[in-house]
Amino acid sequence: MSDAEKPGKKRSVLGNRLREREARAAGNRKLAAGTVAVLGGALLFALVGWYLLQPRSARHRAIKVSVPTGGAGAALERAGIVRSGPAFDLYTRWHAEDGKLRPGRYSLSPSMTPAQIIRQLKLGPGHSPDDIVHVPVPEGFTLRQIAARLEKLGVTEGSEFMQLAMNADSIPAWNYGFPRPKGPLEGYLYPDTYEFLPNTSAEKVLDTMVLNFSRRFFRPYQQQIAARGIPLHEIVTIASLIEREAKTTEDRPRIAGVLENRLKKGMKLEIDATVLYALGHHKQRVYFKDLLVDSPYNTYRHAGLPPGPIASPGAQSLRAALEPEKNDFLFYVARPNGSHYFTHTRQEHEAAIKMARSERAASTSVE
Repeated sequence: MSDAEKPGKKRSVLGNRLREREARAAGNRKLAAGTVAVLGGALLFALVGWYLLQPRSARHRAIKVSVPTGGAGAALERAGIVRSGPAFDLYTRWHAEDGKLRPGRYSLSPSMTPAQIIRQLKLGPGHSPDDIVHVPVPEGFTLRQIAARLEKLGVTEGSEFMQLAMNADSIPAWNYGFPRPKGPLEGYLYPDTYEFLPNTSAEKVLDTMVLNFSRRFFRPYQQQIAARGIPLHEIVTIASLIEREAKTTEDRPRIAGVLENRLKKGMKLEIDATVLYALGHHKQRVYFKDLLVDSPYNTYRHAGLPPGPIASPGAQSLRAALEPEKNDFLFYVARPNGSHYFTHTRQEHEAAIKMARSERAASTSVE
């Protein structure tokens, strides 16, 4: 190539590069404009959705409206209760409430939020939020304790509840995702604070509590349950023992490890709480004669796990049963402060019992 040709070629290459840069810049501008348009559209959509779900009026006035089976939005919009029927129906589906609304004749107000309207439609015609009974079910409660509390609060009859709860087959449609236990539903009524109307059927109460167990434990922990290598019923049983034995968060997985060690060695678990469950009533102190009670739940007389759970375990105990601590302890004894002494041999265990008794005596004398 001659020297005369080189400047022209350089100018051509430079021009191509400039055009490429301009093309890229134009593409970037289009992309930026598109992104702004998308974000603007999303923001506009969110604002419109927010507006459509606001109460229709700030003034409270009662409006009679008939809500049909299925989508309630159209009827509520026609009656002037909500701004948008489709927006209300979408809101109920998003919060998985659409299948819980009861048809009937209601007295509602355009000053109500969608959440308040849904709450009323879930209660059914003729009821108000003031009718709701709050039922706290603490960790460690037994079926009998739950039944007594339900009856005391006027939710359902305790004897009917117990009759159904003592046999899992009493729930005809078992749609909870985990195997139906053989025998009582002890351990499968998840500890929580429940809301019921007075005179709710025992079947409905049981269904609500078992469904809560499935939602709060079984479904979120399915992989860990499968990896544990033992049936769910045994996991729940172990968790119930931990619930009755442990008082501190730190001790729960450690006690789970002790129980696993004893089971592997074929040792009896010797848990006082199982004796109390077999006796059918709580006592401050378990005596030697109590250890002789003839029951498959008595782990002083029978090796292995009891036939089933002895209480409703909470989340911490259930997780401890799923992931027991790897240790070589075989014994533990409770201390007055709620924690435990953990030991390896019977001799160490006897010494720990003496220390725990001394601590208990000292704390009693101070009081």
